[in-house]
Amino acid sequence: MGFRPGSRSSERTSGRFCGLAGLCFLALPFVHCDSINAGPPLPTPQPVGPEAKPFPITLATALKLADANPLDVALAEARLRIACAQLDRANVLWLPTLNVGVDYFRHDGRIQDVQGHVFDTNKSSLLAGAGPTATIPMADALFAPLAARQVVRAREAGIQVARNNSTYAVAEAYFNVQQARGEAAGAEAASARAQDLVRRVEQLAPGIIPGVEINRARAELARRRQVGESAYERWQIASADLNRLLRLDPTTIVDPQEPPELRVDLLDLRSTVDELIPIGLTNRPELAAHQALVEATLARLKAERLRPLVPSLILRGTGSATPGLAGGAFGGGINDQIGNFGARNSVDLQAVWELQNLGFGNRAAVRERDGERRVALIELLRTQDRVAAEVAQSLARAQRAAYRLKEAEVEVQNAVESADKNLQGLGQTRRVGEQITLVFRPQEAAAAIAALDQAYRDYYSAVADGNRAQFALYRALGHPVASLSADLVCMKSTDALPPSPSPVVAAAASEESPRSPAESRPIPVAVAKPVRIIPAGVEMELPVVPDSPEAEQQFRDERDVDAPSKPQNRSRPAR
Repeated sequence: MGFRPGSRSSERTSGRFCGLAGLCFLALPFVHCDSINAGPPLPTPQPVGPEAKPFPITLATALKLADANPLDVALAEARLRIACAQLDRANVLWLPTLNVGVDYFRHDGRIQDVQGHVFDTNKSSLLAGAGPTATIPMADALFAPLAARQVVRAREAGIQVARNNSTYAVAEAYFNVQQARGEAAGAEAASARAQDLVRRVEQLAPGIIPGVEINRARAELARRRQVGESAYERWQIASADLNRLLRLDPTTIVDPQEPPELRVDLLDLRSTVDELIPIGLTNRPELAAHQALVEATLARLKAERLRPLVPSLILRGTGSATPGLAGGAFGGGINDQIGNFGARNSVDLQAVWELQNLGFGNRAAVRERDGERRVALIELLRTQDRVAAEVAQSLARAQRAAYRLKEAEVEVQNAVESADKNLQGLGQTRRVGEQITLVFRPQEAAAAIAALDQAYRDYYSAVADGNRAQFALYRALGHPVASLSADLVCMKSTDALPPSPSPVVAAAASEESPRSPAESRPIPVAVAKPVRIIPAGVEMELPVVPDSPEAEQQFRDERDVDAPSKPQNRSRPAR
């Protein structure tokens, strides 16, 4: 299993893939996606190894599988069933326990009668019947159902928490795979250029460059290949993590069918933190769960405070020697003779006020329940602070990733041009006095190739970070459907990006629509901007940080105005 630059090429039909096309399973009818051809076919790298078993998958499919049978959701549902059973038990605390059976009693020897006389006797008795037994603390009978009902509410919210966390974990793992695929593609593109560098340096005349430059070029090629191996390693690790979350075959390699530059925009990043935090505090199921637990501790606290003031009802059947059977057919006689059967019924009912440990036990129980209430309330406050922090952090990550992506596009464009021009000019010479020197030295070309590989990594890191931040913000807001952007924003695939790595080529290609010659021209990465799906063809600027200082915004505006214009129709660089 190894990384092989310059492997065979195969055609793939890439398009404008819409982020989160599978959100239809979340019942979002206003999300629409289109797919168009994005340019000429690009070569695809070989699989990770000959024993690799690729598993084609899309983001929509992964999210559907995340909601199908995740273990975390199943665990939350099991806890809900336990809570429902506890609620059913609390609702029947008023009902007595019914005992049905037979009681046989035998006595031999001395016994004392009611007048105090002691005498010898041998007797037997038999009772066949039934009787009630109940010890009903009124405090528990009143408040235990209320507390159990709040626990059920907390467990119901816990199921939504598990689903939200499962969806976010799957999306995060999916974009980890996409980032690793993009970095592998970038490493392969850089490795191909490094191999070209070695070939060009070896063809130069010995008098023009020293022999050490050949060693430098070969070392750079070995370094690029190592980077490629590391990228494929991260792909395999991320794939194993995604297989674990989706409960797929752990021996397969996940092969996303979207390009690694897939962008997903779920929420409008122009919203302020002050606008989003109330949404998160309103919709997060974690807060609903903790609020229910606080209500449950309040009900238990009220029960302990009321316990010394209300009696406990005790109901016992005393028709048998041992309390339990109240009545039925009773008979007996001397020695082993049992006869004279007839009906019998004896019931004892008591109302008992209880002061546990002279009242000190009740006082300690009240303090214990009050401590539990305080713990639950503090946990609620901690969760509120965590929700607010997650909203602010996710929004900042998403906004900064959008800015980084804008700069990364410029970085990739310039790095591609720099690497290509350095390689093309490597054989050009000029005379300086009596010496012939190279216009571009091999070390400069090696540095340009290293910069290109770093540019690809920066670009795919910014894309993946932005996608992960979008899902993190979506989860931080509690998955509010009303907060989703009405227009799902996607990125166009660009010719300046490296080929999309995939263990296998997708069997089905998207249907292509007729395009004019102008539409068929490749799109440089510097001008690849987000495009709204509804309405089609309308460009959308990157979001602006709402609370950024005016000086920062002015700096960004001036930088955009002063940025040099990029060529709009540039041919795709040779691979």
